[in-house]
Amino acid sequence: MVAAAGPGRHRGCPLVVAEHRRGRSPLRAQVFHSPPFTLSPGSVENKYYRDIAFPRGHIALKDLNAEVVDEAGKPVPLYETYMHHWLLVRYYQRKRGGDTSAPPEPLDHSRRELRHLRGALPQTFGLGSETRRTANWIPDPYGIEVGNPAEVPAGYEEKWMLNVHAIDTRGAVDRLGCTECRCELYNMTVDGSGRSLVKDYVGGLICCPDMARCRTGVGSGGAPRKLFLRYEVKWLDWAAGIVPAKVYILDVTDDRKRGSNSSTDDSTSCQVVQRRALRPRDPRAGGACIDSKRADLVLPRGGDIVYAVAHQHRGGVGAALYGQDGRTLCSSTPIYGRGKEAGDEAGYIVGMTTCYPSPGSVKVTAGERVTLISNYNATELHTGVMVLPTTAIVVYPNPVSWSNYSWVLLAITVASAVAVHCRGSRARVNATGPG
Repeated sequence: MVAAAGPGRHRGCPLVVAEHRRGRSPLRAQVFHSPPFTLSPGSVENKYYRDIAFPRGHIALKDLNAEVVDEAGKPVPLYETYMHHWLLVRYYQRKRGGDTSAPPEPLDHSRRELRHLRGALPQTFGLGSETRRTANWIPDPYGIEVGNPAEVPAGYEEKWMLNVHAIDTRGAVDRLGCTECRCELYNMTVDGSGRSLVKDYVGGLICCPDMARCRTGVGSGGAPRKLFLRYEVKWLDWAAGIVPAKVYILDVTDDRKRGSNSSTDDSTSCQVVQRRALRPRDPRAGGACIDSKRADLVLPRGGDIVYAVAHQHRGGVGAALYGQDGRTLCSSTPIYGRGKEAGDEAGYIVGMTTCYPSPGSVKVTAGERVTLISNYNATELHTGVMVLPTTAIVVYPNPVSWSNYSWVLLAITVASAVAVHCRGSRARVNATGPG
């Protein structure tokens, strides 16, 4: 079910050629840049920018990817600036006059303010360190519909918000710990509201907020430098024959526990994969201990899965989505780098395989309980573990209003049940299904 070499940014897009042959409107592509941000050794960027540059009009998104570059446009390797995640959010903003040429401004209280933006959707697009080698192409005849004037509330206009979470690990005393946001390395004992962290919160998003600093070594060099998120969008003008697809975010790690003692805190705790000892005489001792987390979700409507890909951090082994009858719907496994150049950094997840079922071959039904399972290597401690997003695009035959549905889907994510077992390091992600 995994398409390790599906249509993507670095492999060519044969489907694009097919679209031209059928006489459709030409595929358009444009490269944009985020507002600049400056990072020094150990520093963190995690701002939200609203009204960022994005294609306008009634279009079908076909592909979107991004990477961090310097002022010269040169890609920055992960071992210098770690891309924790980036995301694009669509929202509606009330029309107003005045100067519209001002650059995008960051939000001071992004998560809280986001909830008040009318029609805001949770993450529509986004990835992390794997962004350069993950295929995001939306296959024919599907497209993600945006800019439909019939869906925009009267008096509002469609806008896009960008979040970039990047960590400069030059000179870090513990590069892995910095990328996993371990609280001790950031000297964090309280959350953004000044409330003490819960006792067992040792790492996660709360401990690497915007403008935080991870511990660096004495005399660690590296001058401040201006960086950008460069993102490329490919799209078609909306036309008859394009089937609208919707994005779903399925989260296995958000168990609704908070990183502070307050139940109203907006940041979720993520997960900690504890270090597990291998049994020395186990014939599989050359393999890895696997920490497996599971979430069950009920889908209120049915449809066809046309695309799915997981997001995991270092230590990830893969994730899979199963149907109620135990059948594998889709799975996604990480690609680890082996070199030094950007896009192949040794020890980092530099890509995730993308699931591209044949059109109409993978279906889910209304009310079906699906199971999402994520596997991590547990031979060493990992904090801030995420499988968000695991993004599936499902086409539904009877369109409904989706402006609030993605929030509902996140709300029904149940607590993760943890099962830890040892098996060979080459074990496939779907070797252990729901049970």
